Amino acid sequence: MQQLTRIICDPNVMGGRPCIRGSHITVGTVLGLMAAGRKTTEIMAAHPTLEPADITESLAYAAWRVDEVMEAPLRPV
Repeated sequence: MQQLTRIICDPNVMGGRPCIRGSHITVGTVLGLMAAGRKTTEIMAAHPTLEPADITESLAYAAWRVDEVMEAPLRPV
């Protein structure tokens, strides 16, 4: 796993949810926008403090968490 330098988890910021450093923009917000089909440029236009590396690192963080924390196996619906 690469060193994550742009994602913070601070209990005093957004209740400890993973955020982009120096902001209240959560990794979940970034991922939700991407899942909704937003392009990196659209996300950065909506959140001007973001840089492309913030979005890339949000994806890396999510991939790491999914791989590391799997509380229950997924079941077919």
